[in-house]
Order: sequence, then structure tokens, then C-alpha cells
Amino acid sequence: MTGYGKAESQFRGRKLICEIRSLNSKSMDLSVRLSSPFRARELDLRTIVSQRLERGKVDLALFIEESSSVNNQPSAINWDAAKQYAEQYNAQFGEVPAEVMAAILRFPDVLKVQEDNSDLTDEEWSGVQETLNRAIDAFIAFRTQEGAALQAMFTEKLDGIAALLAQVEPFEKGRVAKIKERLEQNLAQLSAETQAQIDRNRLEQEMIYYLEKLDITEEKVRLTNHIKYFREVMANEGSGVGKKLGFIAQEMGREINTLGSKSNQSEMQIIVVKMKDILEQIKEQVLNVL
Repeated sequence: MTGYGKAESQFRGRKLICEIRSLNSKSMDLSVRLSSPFRARELDLRTIVSQRLERGKVDLALFIEESSSVNNQPSAINWDAAKQYAEQYNAQFGEVPAEVMAAILRFPDVLKVQEDNSDLTDEEWSGVQETLNRAIDAFIAFRTQEGAALQAMFTEKLDGIAALLAQVEPFEKGRVAKIKERLEQNLAQLSAETQAQIDRNRLEQEMIYYLEKLDITEEKVRLTNHIKYFREVMANEGSGVGKKLGFIAQEMGREINTLGSKSNQSEMQIIVVKMKDILEQIKEQVLNVL
């Protein structure tokens, strides 16, 4: 949802500048800075931006470039400020020459263009709307470009998780045999009397139950499906995609965490850690998706 857009036009002989910036946000959080002629239309401006951008921490600036030399706009002199500058010069260098006084009168805080607070005509309002919409178009184009880069990044990260998931299978096949072997070795260390009292059928049932608890087939299938669904949703257009991708990423995290809890081999645990690292990178960037 981050982005930037800018557009310019002419307004009453001066330059009208419209800038839009945005950061991530779960809802529309719009901040507006307007020059005086546009403040009466703030609600209309907010409506246009909210309808087209939907959500984000958006900063809209619509202002007139101030310049006392443009089109001979009327100006006002702050005589108190000019007097203070003249007194400071006089205290340091003596009498103020005419050319120094002329320079003082051009200081920004001494000479200011008077603001034009007259109401907008229909033609002027149409021009303001056109400028705003061009800035929004530039902003959306920026978002689209960023979105394409994000999609490529997500595809790469999903491929990485899928490749790591495939690396689990070789360790999974030999895991059951190792567990059985370790249990048998532990039983062999018991005394003959104790072994004689063991119910072999019950022992087999308990071993089956224990091995079923360590089985990760369901987690692998669900994680594979989540990766596939993430790709499908990512290919869609429209609002709400970012939130949905966030939910899918959460579900992927649950399956990866379960894989980690069932992993009783260091090699599998290393793979799970790598998966978690990639998933965190995905979660961070999902916040940028509208």
C-alpha cells in the first residue's frame, strides 16, 4: 500500500501542486493539507481519495506554489519584521543603505503573497478535481509497479518453502524405523522379569498410537494446499487480497509449527527453521498488499 503520486496544473496564474503519499494501514487513515482556496472543499476531496485508494495511511497535500514574483500577485509587508532586521543591521554596521533595505523587504517573513480566499468557480473546481485524479492515477501506477515486484518475491519465497518441504521426505521415511529400534533397545535393557510382565499386544497398540502422533502426512498436505491457495489468491485483482493473503500466511505458520513439534530429528528441525524464516519474510511484505 505504500506509494507516491504527484500532478501539477495552473490555478489563478500560479502553480497548483497535488501530492499523495501512503504507508501501510489496515484502514483508510487520511491526512489532508490544503491551501486556503480549497479548504471549503475538503470533504469532497476526502471522498474522492477514499473511494479510489480504499485504505492506507494516506497524506494528501494540495497547495499553491507561493511566489511574490508570479503574475504580480498582491503582497503585504510585515513592517515589524522589516524594522527588526533594519535595527539589527544598524546596530552592527550603521545607517541602512537603500539596497540593503530593498533586500530586507524581499525576505520571506517580511514580504508574503496575500492569500486568495475567494470561493472556487465550477471551472476551477473541475480543474482541481482533474489534478487530484491525475495524482491518484500516478499513485496507483506506482502501487501497480510495486505490486508486480511483490508478486515475484512471493513466488520465489513460496517456491523456497515448497522445496524445503520436499527435503523432509527422505528423513521421514527412515524415522519410523529408528523410533522402533530405539524403543526395542530400551525394552531390552529391562530385566527379564519385567519383560515377562509386559503385554506385547498392548505394547504394539501404544507404539502404533505413538507413531501416529508423529506422522506429518496431514501437515504436509495442508501446507502444500495453503501454498497453492496463496498463489491463486495472489493472482486475483481487487481489494481485500492483502488481508486474505495474511490469513493464509497464518495458516501456513500453524502447519510449519506443527511440523517442528513433531520433528524428532535435527535435520528436520533445521528445515523447519528455514521454512519459518522464509514465512516471516512473506508476512512482513503481505502488509504492503492492498
